[in-house]
Amino acid sequence: MPILGLPPSLYPTKPSHFDIEKVIRPNILALHPYRCARDDYSEGILLDANENALGHSILSPDSIDSSSSSDLNPDLKHTLDLDLHRYPSPTHDPIKQRITQIRDLPGPEYVFLGVGSDEVIDLLMRVCVAPGKEKILITPPTYGMYAVCAQVNDVGIVKSFLELGGEKGEGGMEGRFSLRIDEVWFFFLFIFASFADIDFVGIPKITQAIDADPTIKLIFLCSPGNPTGTLIPLEAIRKLLDYQNFKGIVVVDEAYIDFAGEEASAVSLVREYANLCVMQTTSKSFGLAGIRLGVAIAHPALIQILMNTKAPYNISTPTASLALSALSPSAVKSMHAKVSTLVSSRKALLEGLSQLKPLGLGPSIGGNDANFVMVPILDKNGSGNGDNARAQKIYKTLAEEEGVVVRFRGSEPGCLGCVRITIGTKEENAVVLQKLRVLLEKL
Repeated sequence: MPILGLPPSLYPTKPSHFDIEKVIRPNILALHPYRCARDDYSEGILLDANENALGHSILSPDSIDSSSSSDLNPDLKHTLDLDLHRYPSPTHDPIKQRITQIRDLPGPEYVFLGVGSDEVIDLLMRVCVAPGKEKILITPPTYGMYAVCAQVNDVGIVKSFLELGGEKGEGGMEGRFSLRIDEVWFFFLFIFASFADIDFVGIPKITQAIDADPTIKLIFLCSPGNPTGTLIPLEAIRKLLDYQNFKGIVVVDEAYIDFAGEEASAVSLVREYANLCVMQTTSKSFGLAGIRLGVAIAHPALIQILMNTKAPYNISTPTASLALSALSPSAVKSMHAKVSTLVSSRKALLEGLSQLKPLGLGPSIGGNDANFVMVPILDKNGSGNGDNARAQKIYKTLAEEEGVVVRFRGSEPGCLGCVRITIGTKEENAVVLQKLRVLLEKL
């Protein structure tokens, strides 16, 4: 069954073992998407979409007396100038064109826009994975929304844990929190008894899991990982894309990719592999978490499927306007400058944290390739093991008594006693180091 809206010339041919029509659910392939008014015309006297022809009802602070304007936001000028009474574009081609230029893509047909990456995650599951019958594969410790979304969609979950032992890896395929692709790794359950979701002794590596369960349709990889901060090498991703027994799609979540250095992104593989989908976001490096704009970059065949399935007007006009400004050449240059500052601050924070070792703070774990670091708070007896009780106490005291909020991650596999610290301003980093030193001494 052909993909509606996709020219035959754009059907994928690589890799040879991948057939997108066998990945997409039959009911999605047969779907005739809702055709909204703006798909047809967007200029002229628009009397086709039952919009309010008199305009929006938000008053400008300049248009009413001061006694009545106490409930108005004085910074609304830019937003009020937008055509808020009209439905937004269903495609937002100017935004896609700028992303195409920034990420060096063949064209905007490789780009999909979502309400944050979470909409992309949900859509991928809905179009590819049959509820109650098929599964996704995740690699804990990882971003929690993959599992939450799978449960919402009644999709099964197969877990192939990252390498939880050894030293942290930096750029290689081995080391702590690296992908375990080929062999079977054995460990004893009692070591990880605190992790209720690990309930058997032999944990398959990814290819074994694929071989054992042909119902796996999506593999979700987080690179750099959350909460691990570890970048997955392109060599490892390519290995999964080339694995002939996997007929589904590899999804690489790159929310933090701009903090990982040059040539780190799997976007460079999209031209070559039709079984790859790369997710990115404006929330992190662009500093636009409040506008909720996520991006999927993939072969046009998958992008067309997502376009056919999404809500008609998923990206709002205010979001689109802000995103277009943020993706301008001058704004992108500003983004890179801020990323450079945060990377330098990351190094300084790690140096400061290392000085707290005598007080029971372990060295950072993971690759430190994102805009955060993760460090274990150790027990008092000098065993070198992470201490969840002590970490929880410090985490809660920092937030509730000291006004410094970090994230407790000690319940994640391989992260015993860990707290995750986002890189702040120079002043904020100094405060967290000072407060952490005091609490470590006290507790």
